[in-house]
Amino acid sequence: MEIVRYPDPRLRARNAAVERFDEDLAGVAREMFRLMYATKGVGLAAPQVGLNLRLMVFNAEGEEGRPDGERVLCNPRIVSRVRTKESDEEGCLSFPGIYGQVVRPTGVTVEAQDLEGKSRRLQLEGWEARVFLHEFDHLDGILFIDRMSPADRTRIRGQLADLEEAWRQRAQA
Repeated sequence: MEIVRYPDPRLRARNAAVERFDEDLAGVAREMFRLMYATKGVGLAAPQVGLNLRLMVFNAEGEEGRPDGERVLCNPRIVSRVRTKESDEEGCLSFPGIYGQVVRPTGVTVEAQDLEGKSRRLQLEGWEARVFLHEFDHLDGILFIDRMSPADRTRIRGQLADLEEAWRQRAQA
């Protein structure tokens, strides 16, 4: 398993609902956590590893060995968002070295299924809400660059062009 980099079309593709809650799914989640920690991330969505499923893992603390902070969400949906929003810098494992300001709600209520298929309802606030919303966007084919200000998009244009060229070269190899 490896991280898919922009502009790989799997990052924009439709993502199927998780329907099988079995040991294979648990293994995918474990491998996603391993990869996330190895790359110093705090969240990872299935499309970022080339799996077009509505599955995400995250640990807003970003610390391996702290399973109390680990979340695995299958088929998440947002029930409500708070009205207050704030801007903060984000990066993305599919966009190495690229960062920009993104405005997001400061809290969300979420319904999702766990690895056993049981429904859960979560109230997420602050940084944890931001991490969730970033990963949730991936499940809808939305990338953090889509939410950046025009000034930030202009600033990173060259870096995006470099990623696009690297992807073309990999695709032709």
